[in-house]
Amino acid sequence: MDLLKQRSAGVLLHITSLPGPHGMGDFGPEAYRFVDWLASAGQRIWQLLPTTPIGPGDSPYQGVSAFAGSPWMVALEPLTAKGWLAAPVLPDFDVLHVDYGRVTPWREQQLRAAAQGFFAGAAAADRVEFAAWCAAERDWLEDYALFMAIRAPLGGQPWWTWQPALARREPAALAAARVQYAAEIDFWRFVQWCFDVQARALKAYANGKEVAIMGDLPIFVAHDSADCWSRPDLYFLDEQFQTTVVAGVPPDALSAEGQRWGNPLYRWDRMAAEDYGWWTARVRRALVQADMFRIDHFRGFAGYYEIPGDSPDAKRGRWVTGPGQALFDAIAEALGQLPIVAEDLGFITEDVHQLRDGCGFPGMKILQFGFGGDGTHEFLPQMWPRESVAYTGTHDNDTVRGWWDNASPRERAFAGSYLACGAQDVHWAMIRACCNSVANTVVFPLQDVLGLPSSHRMNVPGVLGGNWGWRFNWDMAGHEPARVLGLISAASGRAPIELLQLPA
Repeated sequence: MDLLKQRSAGVLLHITSLPGPHGMGDFGPEAYRFVDWLASAGQRIWQLLPTTPIGPGDSPYQGVSAFAGSPWMVALEPLTAKGWLAAPVLPDFDVLHVDYGRVTPWREQQLRAAAQGFFAGAAAADRVEFAAWCAAERDWLEDYALFMAIRAPLGGQPWWTWQPALARREPAALAAARVQYAAEIDFWRFVQWCFDVQARALKAYANGKEVAIMGDLPIFVAHDSADCWSRPDLYFLDEQFQTTVVAGVPPDALSAEGQRWGNPLYRWDRMAAEDYGWWTARVRRALVQADMFRIDHFRGFAGYYEIPGDSPDAKRGRWVTGPGQALFDAIAEALGQLPIVAEDLGFITEDVHQLRDGCGFPGMKILQFGFGGDGTHEFLPQMWPRESVAYTGTHDNDTVRGWWDNASPRERAFAGSYLACGAQDVHWAMIRACCNSVANTVVFPLQDVLGLPSSHRMNVPGVLGGNWGWRFNWDMAGHEPARVLGLISAASGRAPIELLQLPA
């Protein structure tokens, strides 16, 4: 049965936020320990942020590939166990924050050493497995590995600044590059194989504990990405491969200039002519690593905001009709029922609701948003439909404790009356309100389960730098939060009643 149609609860925590000795969270032992923690609390879902390679500002929403996995999530312990990597000497990394500037070069050094060990002396069975995986994934892997190999000696220069023959993908130039960079290409293939093996193993372990993995799929790709370089014809680019129009959202009450994201926009007509094959491949890939996924900026499939490429902000722009249900029908035709959560937040019009409901996807409800109006506000639990995924907040929100501290007196009074709570227990009150609602699915950022203040939030939208680095340690979690979360989940029919330990 589709888990999104059952009463269930889960926790939002990105892989990078896990504890661990190597500077950031990864697919290593702490990920398995967290699965055990979730299971002990009766949680059925572990929601992640995008696991694709990070982009500018360390954001997981601006990756260099829509298909590849983040190299920095590859755990080192399995590579050491295989004998490919010597046990690394550990720098003095911050245990509560990811310093990407220090961590990623060090991790790349370890991965390169592991690759050298693999190609020099891997067991025959591992070599066969690696070769078979490369053959199975070649449709995206070969372009990605070549893209990374070419840009490495160029210091990460954008692909449109490369030698014209390479930027334009002239066959002779690509063939020569494959020879010139053969060893580097092998390295990036190896890293992606390690990522896939470890991601699948973690998913299998979680599923064995009756915990499902929920991924996150950004709607757009970055301009400087392997996807854009390999298929520039699918995007609005000029002859110099510059974006003629870009993605964003228009000005509103929160932003006088709107938001200019800068992602290239799809040529949906060309994707439709190929029966949306690129999107089908992308979703198929996502479902290898996750049981379900949230799709970011879902409203862009109904209608998206198109900003001229030369505009410095989002003041100039227009709404353009998106591909609509035809896209999801084509994907479902190839892959079957789609376990998708529609991120339907922001400026939402009736066509977005019609698309979401026509596809049968649940939307999102954020309890923090519910206290700005009156008792009929759409984000209050009594207004939620059963087919929804409810959150206290998301990775873009303040923590619940931080929200309370920074809320207006009116919002705080409303929330205090509605939830019968104060500053010390507002996080549990919001979690209980979500759990007791009719929403099939509820998900809570770990920061809210632990009752942490604003200093522990994951992201502040529109602020460059300082985001995406939060980590927790087990001293924060302990036994009590899991116990209380389990009690609330069980009492609301989202976890086994046995967690309540009722007397006979």
